[in-house]
Amino acid sequence: MYLKTEGLVLRVSPYQEADAMLSVLTREQGLLSVRARGLRRAKSPLKSACQLLAYSEFTLFESRGFYTVNEASALEMFLPLREDLEKLSLAQYFAQVAEVLSQEDAPESGILPLTLNAIYALTKLTLPQRQIKAVFELRAMCVSGFQPELHGCAVCGAEAPERFDVSEGCLICAGCGGSGIRMPLGRGALAAMRYITLCEPKKIFSFRLEPQALDELADIAEAYLITKLERGFSTLDFYKSLLLL
Repeated sequence: MYLKTEGLVLRVSPYQEADAMLSVLTREQGLLSVRARGLRRAKSPLKSACQLLAYSEFTLFESRGFYTVNEASALEMFLPLREDLEKLSLAQYFAQVAEVLSQEDAPESGILPLTLNAIYALTKLTLPQRQIKAVFELRAMCVSGFQPELHGCAVCGAEAPERFDVSEGCLICAGCGGSGIRMPLGRGALAAMRYITLCEPKKIFSFRLEPQALDELADIAEAYLITKLERGFSTLDFYKSLLLL
């Protein structure tokens, strides 16, 4: 049986002598594990469409729940990323997070368009990488069922608390009780968090922040994702190592 679908290549792993296994995120089927025969040969016709971070149209042959690429055509290669190591490594982090948050053989929950939008922002928009990264991380938590409670202090109800409880995913005043991990949160960063969690997907990057507020947003978004998923990411470690060079 043949399946025609569009998807983003999140991971490429060597398989046997010249093949590769792909993790492809699609809208209809969710995350698929796909075998690309001969992909690692120099003249493979699948090379462009099946490379990491390519958004492609695939014709897959399915047998007993196992998929093999029959044909593939690249729809978007995000070529500028491949000329900038920092941006490329950040996009790979987005891909790794997307794979962790996606399920196999189930319609995806919104991670695919978010990941595509974030990679597009890295490629085309003149925004700080910290902002794009923070937006992706926080919105990824929202579409995956970890939307934080941002209406007011979880204890006293104050509208603009000074802290965000990373463990509980809620706002809290500096003087209110609690034992969670709390991070500083000014009004600018709080407004940005509320915007990111509620705005239309196409407008998710349409805001500006002062440097201090952006620092707070970036620190909170990363800590919240890492805390909720209870794991680290090798791609994030590599990206951070590049920032130190």
